[in-house]
Amino acid sequence: MNEKTLWYIADPMCSWCWGFSPVIEAIRREYGAPLKVELLLGGLRPGTKDPMPSTQREEILRHWHAVQRRTGQPFKFEGAMPTGFIYNTEPASRGVVAASIIDSHTVFPFFKAVQSAFYVEQQDVTTAVVLTRLAADVGLNAGYFSRVFESDTAKHQTLDHFQKVRQWGVHGFPTTIMQDATSYSVLTNGYCPFEELRPKLDEWLKR
Repeated sequence: MNEKTLWYIADPMCSWCWGFSPVIEAIRREYGAPLKVELLLGGLRPGTKDPMPSTQREEILRHWHAVQRRTGQPFKFEGAMPTGFIYNTEPASRGVVAASIIDSHTVFPFFKAVQSAFYVEQQDVTTAVVLTRLAADVGLNAGYFSRVFESDTAKHQTLDHFQKVRQWGVHGFPTTIMQDATSYSVLTNGYCPFEELRPKLDEWLKR
């Protein structure tokens, strides 16, 4: 059997990945049987330590508006990324890794919960408190999640995700890569509607 895997390379704090959320959900829903869909965390801004300058905030908000216009995904703009906000995407990514360690079935629901919390509810998903509450919302034990989140295992696995993405030469998100027994090929680099991806997936799965 030639098992095929679709690697979804994304970051929970990447606005175009939030825009792509309905697309990856549609792919998982319609192709979940013949296709294994795996999430790989790209590392958008891991390890950022300094508060965001106002000019950078304005630039990012322009991206958010562009994503909303293109995809129709909801955003709350007013008050987003308040003064002093440090745009460090490592904790949110590590939260996804922690969820995967505890129960792999919660990875995509937790990933989406973090995205929605950040873009729609303006929660600070760089904090362990918020991530732990979101983990509980998707059915994970809060205390266990908190311990796994702070563990060296989760930290190392998160770095492994980032390094694998760099080794593949991927620097923009979302990216989807098709893998079969003999090769890798890019399905999309950047946002693309499901209707455009469907024929490409159908053709690939027939091979």
